Amino acid sequence: MAQITAKDVADLRAKTGLGMMDCKKALTEAEGDMEKAVKILREKGLATAAKKESRIAADGLVDIMVKGDTAAMIEVNTETDFVAKNASFQEFVRGLLTTIIESKPADIEALMKKPYNGGTELVESTLVEKIAVIGEKISIRRFIVAEGTLTTYIHGNGTAGVIVKFDADDAAKNNSGFAEFAKNIALQIAAGSPPSYVNKEEVPEAAIAEEKAILVQQAKNDPKNAGKPDAILEKMVGGRLGKFYSTNCLSEQEYIKDDSLTVGKYVAQCAKDFGGAIKVVSFWLFEKGEGIQKREEDYAAEIEKLVNNK
Repeated sequence: MAQITAKDVADLRAKTGLGMMDCKKALTEAEGDMEKAVKILREKGLATAAKKESRIAADGLVDIMVKGDTAAMIEVNTETDFVAKNASFQEFVRGLLTTIIESKPADIEALMKKPYNGGTELVESTLVEKIAVIGEKISIRRFIVAEGTLTTYIHGNGTAGVIVKFDADDAAKNNSGFAEFAKNIALQIAAGSPPSYVNKEEVPEAAIAEEKAILVQQAKNDPKNAGKPDAILEKMVGGRLGKFYSTNCLSEQEYIKDDSLTVGKYVAQCAKDFGGAIKVVSFWLFEKGEGIQKREEDYAAEIEKLVNNK
């Protein structure tokens, strides 16, 4: 039997972009022959996954799983919504969530090394096999695990997901209205203007200073304020910070189901109605494809190119 070295495995991985275990198995089967190992991987359909790495995967799915007082949320990206709606892909995502809840990996790299869904195959190799079968790039982008008094919400069949963590006493948690209240908070985060902080106290001084600088510059650009010193302009824009807080802080936002209330006042009102205490501790919002640059197809240029190459 040929001796398979770590360098051999690394070289094959560099050639194919596949996981270490897949490369080692192929080299063992090929008795150390590099080209034969590449052929074995291609025959298995695994090597095709590496060719898809340069593609843009901006579609996909956000999903959540809850077990007891633990919730996991994940975003897995695909190239098209057709694949995102595929039952096999959705089942794969659910298996990832099960893996995350049971093993609580620290990050994506650690997740890749965990056995997928309680089986013997690693997440890394299972992902590669799924790419080979489906024929599109699939990317596990991010996940979060939360524990405690939680509520969850999936918006638009997986276009966005929210987990909210509360600090609430038994009187509030055991009230029949608490579940609906909690869902309303999650709905606010998903359907309203996405907040960045729970309340004013969480906003870093640097963020406030940056916002003030922007507002001062806006004031300077107004001809009516020509010649006014910065100290005066800073006092003028102080009141305009309220708009920043009402946009970025959950507790300061207008409650979407009753515009006479802020979210903070709604929380306080419900706590009083329930005869207990409630505090929103933290929240996580995943929006599918957020920040991923989608490829723009210039069909006019493509047609022109075809015509000119006739």
